[in-house]
Amino acid sequence: MSDEPTDTEPTHDEFTTDPEEIEYPSTLRITSLPAEQAQTAAIERAERWEQGEEVPHVVNFEDRSRLRQLLTDRRMELLEEVMEHPPESIRALADRLDRDVHDVHDDLYLLADHGIVHFEEGGRAKKPYVPYDTVRIEVEFGLPRGDGSESAASA
Repeated sequence: MSDEPTDTEPTHDEFTTDPEEIEYPSTLRITSLPAEQAQTAAIERAERWEQGEEVPHVVNFEDRSRLRQLLTDRRMELLEEVMEHPPESIRALADRLDRDVHDVHDDLYLLADHGIVHFEEGGRAKKPYVPYDTVRIEVEFGLPRGDGSESAASA
C-alpha cells in the first residue's frame, strides 16, 4: 500500500511558484481611491499593459482608515528594511530590528495578505522579500469638480 495521497486534488507545492519565475513591475503603488476611480484606473493600466507598457502593480484601499491601519510606522520600517537589506529569515529580521519575532511574523504576514511582501521558502526558514524597486503610497485629495457631476457644499 502506497503512502501517496489517493485523492486527485493538487497539493500546495503544485501552486507554489518560484519567485525567480515571476515578473513583477518595478513599482508597487498603494492607493486610496473610491471604487469607481480605482476601477477606471485599473482599466487604463490594463490597456497600457496590453500595448506593451510596464505598469505598476496597485493595491487600493477605498477607505483611507484601512490604509492607515495597515501601514503603521512599525510596518513601514519593516517594509523599508526588507527592501533595503533582504533578511535570510523572519527571525533574522526581528533580531536586526530588535523586535519580538512573533510581532514581526504577524506584521509580515499582514503585509503579505495585501501582496506587498512575499516569501521565498528555503528549508525551514521563510525569507521575506519585496519584489519591487519602489513602493509608492498615494492618497489623493481634491475639491469636487465644477462639471456638475458632484455638488460642492455651500459655506
